[in-house]
Amino acid sequence: MSVADEKLRSRGRDRSRPPFLNLARRSRYALTQGSRVALYTLHSEAMRRMNRRLQKDLPDTPKVTPEGPVPSQRRMLADILRLFADDMRAVEDGLYPLPSDGTMTPSELIATSRAFFKDVPEVARRRATGAHQEVNESPEGFAAALPRYYRQNFHFQTDGWLSEDSAKLYDFQVDVLFSGATAAMRRRALVPFAHILRRKDQRRVAYVDLACGTGGLLRPALRAFPRLKGTGLDLSEPYLNVARSRAKTHRASYVTAMAEELPFADNSLDIVTCVFLFHELPPKIRRQVVSEVARVLKPGGSFLFVDSLQTGDVPDYDGLLSLFPQLFHEPYYSSYLTEDLTGLCSAQGLQEQWMVPAFVSRVAEFVKGT
Repeated sequence: MSVADEKLRSRGRDRSRPPFLNLARRSRYALTQGSRVALYTLHSEAMRRMNRRLQKDLPDTPKVTPEGPVPSQRRMLADILRLFADDMRAVEDGLYPLPSDGTMTPSELIATSRAFFKDVPEVARRRATGAHQEVNESPEGFAAALPRYYRQNFHFQTDGWLSEDSAKLYDFQVDVLFSGATAAMRRRALVPFAHILRRKDQRRVAYVDLACGTGGLLRPALRAFPRLKGTGLDLSEPYLNVARSRAKTHRASYVTAMAEELPFADNSLDIVTCVFLFHELPPKIRRQVVSEVARVLKPGGSFLFVDSLQTGDVPDYDGLLSLFPQLFHEPYYSSYLTEDLTGLCSAQGLQEQWMVPAFVSRVAEFVKGT
């Protein structure tokens, strides 16, 4: 039976809780997530209004045309609510604790909001002028040694992946794009993670999160599984610096390396995760990453995958997905949309166990043959 369909047997523990405690927990969750949706939706609307004003003084940009259906706002909100319901169900099933999203202090929130709006005109300028190679014009220091495909202003964001200012702002920008649902999409990887750990001693599990960024999955994984240790791997030293500053546990370690050249021994890892990595990779590099994941996983080990939906996963979203590379600098996204990930992984001995959509993401587990 797949993880997506399997019913956990821990519900009895929740049934023993007084009903008012369950209600209080659900109310707290609803308040937290509802506040996030409101916060980021307001920022999104303000950004749209800013962009309309800015466009009067910028070159005309080509009209974007969806290649398929585009979901209505009502449909997208319904899918976000379904995602949150699944998230809350996982909490009640005992898979992971109640999320602690949105823990910025008021002063941190104000500072991040100001930085976000300060960057909006710069993003608009790059989009209008096609300036997505600014970080590659004169790379210095650690950036000079990075792969060429990586040295770009992805999403037209200032500094690309190459500064701590970008790292501190990135998660906020993504949440504005996805109406505060990003963390809940990432947590879908914790569902199969929890099932795997039920069969293992957490203290002996070797776990690596590829392209960990600022620790968006690694931190909640270590919070959910208190005896687990994990390593976050990323190419960006500034992003890893921010990840370290946000980590509150000695069980997290970090390494600067490429996902296509993993610094781990053959058959050495039990679990490898990656979130929103593959759509940022050229097709050739995707294949190298899959080969490396297959190399470092132990027989029977799991590759837990979260990334954008692909064409056909949820047909009603196909047109929206086709707009992403037109609206943002997503140079490898179009090829990702039609990539045969199941076949790509199977060719390296990683068999897909299941795949489920979660709002605009797809979640899957691949297991290395024994």
